[in-house]
Amino acid sequence: MSKLIYIADDENNIRSLVKTFLETSGYEVLDFENGDLLLEEFKKRECDLVILDIMMPGSNGFEICTKIRQISIVPIIMLTARDTDIDYITGITLGSDDYFTKPFSPMSLVMRVKSIFRRIDFENNNKNENKELKFGDIIININTKLVSYKNDIIDLTPNEYSLLTYLFENKDKAVSREELLNKVWGYDAEVETRAADDTVKRLRKKIANTNISIETVWGYGFRLKKREADEN
Repeated sequence: MSKLIYIADDENNIRSLVKTFLETSGYEVLDFENGDLLLEEFKKRECDLVILDIMMPGSNGFEICTKIRQISIVPIIMLTARDTDIDYITGITLGSDDYFTKPFSPMSLVMRVKSIFRRIDFENNNKNENKELKFGDIIININTKLVSYKNDIIDLTPNEYSLLTYLFENKDKAVSREELLNKVWGYDAEVETRAADDTVKRLRKKIANTNISIETVWGYGFRLKKREADEN
């Protein structure tokens, strides 16, 4: 069954172009001229991926992203005409999975969509109902995608969850930024690495009370480390 993708953008030419490229790649696509219409349809019929412009009439992309995240972990890609750190950080913090600055290559967007779906299929095919990852005092339940610490749930965005899970699976070694970009985000090293750095920064805050830390390996990447009792 083909994947269903929703697009919301008030620029007709962009909607039409992206829709054409995605449909040519075998996806079913519904496009909307604003985010409110997309959200209304999403509540009736959930899709497999959402592409949201940030600046739209009515609710902006950030607001729609927040509302979708309250009911679903569907992958979300944000589009913006402004290449600013604040837009990027806001989108990622709210739970979007990726970020494209206009103008962009429709083919690059299609490749990113394919990468996201490959990652999801890989996770689903390797799901073990009873599998748990443990390191220090944190437990990750692979089936429920819940991360817990002393019986409390640590609330993570999809990218934060994927990054922490990958670090747990590779807890005995350092993981490069390029490897994280490829395995967690699904794209290659030539894309700038701030996605990994920003996600690690937020993760560190969320696990600050545990006995686990994410250590920077200078010029390379990151590794997990257990903190001593007097460090916590």
